[in-house]
Amino acid sequence: MKRFLRILKRTMIILLCLIGILLISTCCFLRQPQFGALPKGARLESVKKSPNYKDGRFRNMVEKPTIAEGYSVWSEIYKTLFKDYPRLEPIDSLPSIKTNLKAIPPDSDVVVWFGHSSFFLQVDGVKILVDPVFSGNASPLPGGSKAYKGSDIYTVQDMPEIDYMLLSHDHYDHLDYETAKALQSKVKHVICGLGAGAHYERWGYEEQQILEKDWVDKVKVKPGFAIYTESTHHESGRGFKRGQSLWLSFFIESPAMNIYYSGDGGYSDRFIKIAEKFGNVDWAIMECGQYNKAWQSVHGLPEEVAIATTELKAKNLLPVHHSKFKLAKHPWDEPLGQISVLSQSKPYRLATPMIGEVIHLNDSTQIFEQWWKDIN
Repeated sequence: MKRFLRILKRTMIILLCLIGILLISTCCFLRQPQFGALPKGARLESVKKSPNYKDGRFRNMVEKPTIAEGYSVWSEIYKTLFKDYPRLEPIDSLPSIKTNLKAIPPDSDVVVWFGHSSFFLQVDGVKILVDPVFSGNASPLPGGSKAYKGSDIYTVQDMPEIDYMLLSHDHYDHLDYETAKALQSKVKHVICGLGAGAHYERWGYEEQQILEKDWVDKVKVKPGFAIYTESTHHESGRGFKRGQSLWLSFFIESPAMNIYYSGDGGYSDRFIKIAEKFGNVDWAIMECGQYNKAWQSVHGLPEEVAIATTELKAKNLLPVHHSKFKLAKHPWDEPLGQISVLSQSKPYRLATPMIGEVIHLNDSTQIFEQWWKDIN
């Protein structure tokens, strides 16, 4: 019996030591710069003053469980580990176009999509870059999601000088450390949610470059041109502590046209409110991908995207958040196929460009191919 107790004691000591080593290693790993920083000091005090920051974190307008009724976290983990899902990523290389962004005439109003939620927008001479991820990775963790073949042809070096870089939220598939750090010298201003400036500050951005905003805030660009930071229903966080920076959507109001970017987020009545507040929406750039009925509170389904675009009274729809990373369990091309079917007979026009293809925002006759249909 004594021998058994000695062995048990020794085993427990070894186990506790291993747990301690694992915890220390994890803490050291999370201290690497790619994980960013939490707000502190004056920034944290500013965060705490927000009406959207309650009980130690930012909150959605209406609180909903992330996992929908009838589903559970454990069942979703089990499915991820043990269930096979077909066609989660393409076998073939995706077609793309390498546009010289620096040669686009300054008087051209265009969008160039880079896959997932990254895109370049030029309107009324203002150059805007949104949620850029050019490292080929959607996560800093080993074994994380890698960009599909052919979807990662653009680099920081391809970007022109940027007037405003917009960040919808700080998840890794929208805020990439390598990309953000390399862009610092090219970007005049970053517009991000309260608290998210801590990441940029750690990565070498100057205080005057960072514009941290709450919901229903406004950045005056020039006469007749403003960028509004609006709400969405989502989440944030790059480590164990969640909800320490605010997630955003953007309404870009310019003399040339009005553009709405949804950021990530589940369906709610906010689209009706955006239409009531701003009126005319020429282009809606909407999250449409990486969804699942289990977590549709934070990522809208294609049918909800079609409804939301109609509620916005948008003239044109550009669906994003697809065709680059495997982050959900639907076939990689399902978002494009579904939204194409759902958009038939709708009052808006659907744009489905290839990666890198120039969308001429004022050309209502531009034709877009269903480029994904013949790809394995």
